[in-house]
Amino acid sequence: MARVIVLGGCGVVGSVVVNVLSETSDFSEVIIGDIDIEKAKKIATDLGEKVNAVKVNANDSNSISEAIDGMDIVVNCIGPYYKYEKPILQAVIKKGIDYVDVCDDTGATYDALDLDKAAQDAGITAILGLGSSPGVTNILAAYAANDLLEECDSIDMFHIHGGEPNEGPAVIGHRFYCLSNPIPIYIDGKAIKVDPQDSEEYEEEVEFINLEGKYRVYPYPHPEPITIPMYIKDVKRVTNKGTVLPERYYELTRNIHSLGLNSKDPLKIQDINGNWCQVEPYEFAIRYLIKKRDFLLKELDFGEPKGCVKIVVKGKRRKTMEERTYVFSLVSEGVAEGQALGEGTGTPAAIGALMIQRGMVDKKGVIPPEACIKPLEFLSIMREVFKVSENSEDSPLIFQSIDGEGNVETKRF
Repeated sequence: MARVIVLGGCGVVGSVVVNVLSETSDFSEVIIGDIDIEKAKKIATDLGEKVNAVKVNANDSNSISEAIDGMDIVVNCIGPYYKYEKPILQAVIKKGIDYVDVCDDTGATYDALDLDKAAQDAGITAILGLGSSPGVTNILAAYAANDLLEECDSIDMFHIHGGEPNEGPAVIGHRFYCLSNPIPIYIDGKAIKVDPQDSEEYEEEVEFINLEGKYRVYPYPHPEPITIPMYIKDVKRVTNKGTVLPERYYELTRNIHSLGLNSKDPLKIQDINGNWCQVEPYEFAIRYLIKKRDFLLKELDFGEPKGCVKIVVKGKRRKTMEERTYVFSLVSEGVAEGQALGEGTGTPAAIGALMIQRGMVDKKGVIPPEACIKPLEFLSIMREVFKVSENSEDSPLIFQSIDGEGNVETKRF
């Protein structure tokens, strides 16, 4: 039987992957690879004999190599990806092991794509960015563009989430990274990069099918505008925009970043006793935001985690060539009620590992989801994971078809 290791398996995303894979019969052993070995052992014990734990230090190449030795599949959930994607993927290629990750950093995406030939030569499948966004967004966009439309004009992706029980430093660090780097946008058939400070003209108010009102979404430096134009012929626009709930929390994050408090250059300050010490603004900002987020969640009586990923694909319908808009909404309700970042990102990665193990992905190299995953097969396993029938009204995926006159047909996948 097959063995799979989930790197970062104690984290918000990685723990979801571990849970999903441990409940299937596809793997004889699921291994949690994490720096926090005590927590990893506890999770393994709670999940049963099939799950084991091993300590992994992502800053040590030997530790990574030893942990993945003998595995059939590696699922990488260790962030930030701009730091750990390349060395981990290089180790996996060297070992000749199939691979899935949830990489959502643009710089790391370019680095990973540069390893495509090496992965092909090693004969492995390395699926890049199989989370919620990127991941589900790529798969559903490709389904609409390739299977439902004759001509695809635009693909716009929107995401919103918040209220997870825990939000660690790596998540906030990733947001600082996003706010510090150029944002790839594919517009008018050309790839451009937008400075986050100059992105106001691309911001917009968006409705989500499972949330009341409109929400301001901001251009995000996610990989879809990089990879999708490579595989969707003649598409004119590809954008990715999102926000975080509560909105006041995300506004605070953006303001703290704009003030330069994401700096890692230490400042010399006096404490309340008059003693001099050094404080790194970045570390202060992280701790302050974590504390402030907890306060806001209580003050707003936020409730269960919630979120939605919305993919809007426009073009000309097959055969009739009439104008058509297809909207996919992956929501945190129904069987996915109370789920947001962790489940929304971790579940697709787990499905990717299952698809590789079941022989449903045959392409080799470093490849994004839209280039190697058959959408209907992915959705079939998603229903299996969520334990819903094909006709269930509890499915978390809502599909809308909108004709040129604005008539809407809605159904659940």
